[in-house]
Amino acid sequence: MKIAIMGAMPEEIAPILEKVGEYKTTKYAGNIYYEAKYNGVDLVIAYSKIGKVFSTLTATTMCEHFGAKKLLFSGVAGAISEKLKVGDLIVATKLAQHDLDITAFGHPFGYVPEGAVYVEADKELIDLSKEVAKEMGKSVQEGIIATGDQFVADEKRKNWIGEKFGADALEMEGASVAVVCDALDVPFFILRAISDAADMDASFSFDEFLETSAVESAEFIMKMVDKLVD
Repeated sequence: MKIAIMGAMPEEIAPILEKVGEYKTTKYAGNIYYEAKYNGVDLVIAYSKIGKVFSTLTATTMCEHFGAKKLLFSGVAGAISEKLKVGDLIVATKLAQHDLDITAFGHPFGYVPEGAVYVEADKELIDLSKEVAKEMGKSVQEGIIATGDQFVADEKRKNWIGEKFGADALEMEGASVAVVCDALDVPFFILRAISDAADMDASFSFDEFLETSAVESAEFIMKMVDKLVD
């Protein structure tokens, strides 16, 4: 079995590469992929670059070109729910695209014909994450994550996304990865560490907490891999 581990930025996969130690670097389709053996299982690791287009390309490549059978995403997100604070971890139960808008044709926000507003994450991987959280003594929340090609630093926009999609957190890649994996029948898991509150201070908070939040998320993802290997 080959497992894909994906982030959006170098900071999000750096702790994972450090954990696996040795790896082979492959350049393909304008990106860099890191292949490694870890506890007897094959891993392919990459950061997509920011946004839905790049994350779609990377997730597709990991599944179709590298043959990944499961995909784990590790990264950071902005909080919408007041229950989420900087450093908290959230597991996506389902994901939606908050910037997809063809409401002019009578469709709800986030919907395209022959599609759906939400894509649900793999329940078995979510259950596995609960075991990991318990063993690590961590409190991990579950919730809806909204994705869009916008770094949201506006409280009004944040609140609109929360109300319209019932979203607890927002980011820029998860839902597009979900669409790819759902279409290709690849079980996927999206974990995000909260780096900011997606409000007026988001840009400042993001820079300050990106590295520590990414390490937190990456540590959890590697424990997931350990569980899958067992």
